[in-house]
Amino acid sequence: MARRVALLGATGSIGRQTLEVLRGHREEFTLVSVAAARRLDELADIAREFAVTHIGVAREEDRAMMAGKLAGRADVVAGPAGLAQLAREADIVVNAVVGFAGLPVTLAALAAGKRLALANKESFIAAAPLVERVRATPGAEVVPLDSEHCAIHQCLAGSSAPGHPDVRALWLTASGGPFRGWTRDRLAEATRQDALHHPTWSMGPKITVDSSTLMNKGFEVLEASALFGIEVDRVKVVVHPQSIVHSMVEYVDGSLLAQLARPDMRLPIAYGLGYPERLADGWGALDLTQRLSLTFEPPDVEAFPAIPLAYAAARAGGAAAAWLSGANEVAVDAFLAGRLRWSEIVPVVATVMDGFVDGPMREVADVVAHDAAARDRAARAITVHS
Repeated sequence: MARRVALLGATGSIGRQTLEVLRGHREEFTLVSVAAARRLDELADIAREFAVTHIGVAREEDRAMMAGKLAGRADVVAGPAGLAQLAREADIVVNAVVGFAGLPVTLAALAAGKRLALANKESFIAAAPLVERVRATPGAEVVPLDSEHCAIHQCLAGSSAPGHPDVRALWLTASGGPFRGWTRDRLAEATRQDALHHPTWSMGPKITVDSSTLMNKGFEVLEASALFGIEVDRVKVVVHPQSIVHSMVEYVDGSLLAQLARPDMRLPIAYGLGYPERLADGWGALDLTQRLSLTFEPPDVEAFPAIPLAYAAARAGGAAAAWLSGANEVAVDAFLAGRLRWSEIVPVVATVMDGFVDGPMREVADVVAHDAAARDRAARAITVHS
């Protein structure tokens, strides 16, 4: 029987690549719901192509418009509650919503005992204590779609004990982004066009900017620790410019297991949909008859201080990660809107974290309050920098 898939964030980079995978596997998967905040004409086209009967939009004012586009052939819901409803009504929920807005999807899918194919790291990081609680729901499981965490998921196949005592370290690889090797003086002149020109991956603008500052790698450190139940100091980062080794697990006996593939997000997406089986597409297949060079180097944390900032948030615990995520989202939005220079993104976040105020993280309202406080402080810090 075909598994029912909800694709939330359908018109973004991950969403579009998920649709490519689904087009080749219509017998195994049925797309039953889709959602997006933007490009609603494209969302309507997806609904028609896949005969989707449940649609989600971000704003209530878009609801009637979308219903009209589909001539009443689909139910349309709006806002966070609508997304949560769609997440409860599928077997596999692909959370490709950008940023903190993905939190209701993550919590609803797991609380309903569904598989969460996770591409939204911000909500998972910001609300880790809440997410950990609902992960205990019978049937609930997280299969990460980030290439790095997907690689770790595969390389941990032989380690099942809580806390993974047989693992010395998780090694997350980073391409280094578009600014690898740039000097501080040159980074001060980095432009929007520079930041959005990633050397190996095709991604949406927010995650591409995060990759350029290496904040994305900092978030991945936090996410890996929470996902796999490993203390943050056992999660390491290494720069690997070729983006062929997607991450590694180092065991206590010295063995190092790595997952290799071409940089193609359709591979982890297919893995997340088909797990524990594998879909025979060969999205990331390497030609090992050709010369292949793999190089590794430590990240330049002096030029890219986002990584140590993320480690500091992890060690602080409590609501620190929620503040980090919220502040960064505001700073990146300001950069993309032309109100902040690239070189000011991480300093704005650091300013917010210097004034971080901890508090309870028991309910969604607590997470929302911390996120709002971080966003407010970031907005004020941006005004100072502007």
